[in-house]
Amino acid sequence: MKVQNISNVDKFFQVIDSCSGKVELVTGEGDRLNLKSKLCQYVSMAKIFSDGTIAELEIIAYEPEDIKKLVNFMMEN
Repeated sequence: MKVQNISNVDKFFQVIDSCSGKVELVTGEGDRLNLKSKLCQYVSMAKIFSDGTIAELEIIAYEPEDIKKLVNFMMEN
């Protein structure tokens, strides 16, 4: 799923951390990074995060309840 215009990065990672299954970031090269790993969170955001917002990310969540959490976050923020 594509997520766009994330302005509250802390809340975004709180939602990721609350997910029960694996959540991955798909890079432009097609690599998949485990977003539940704090190291991957820092590395991925250092490359993507520039002006206080994240324009667009492609992420994959494997559990239906995790997808719902992410969709709710996107609708609320």
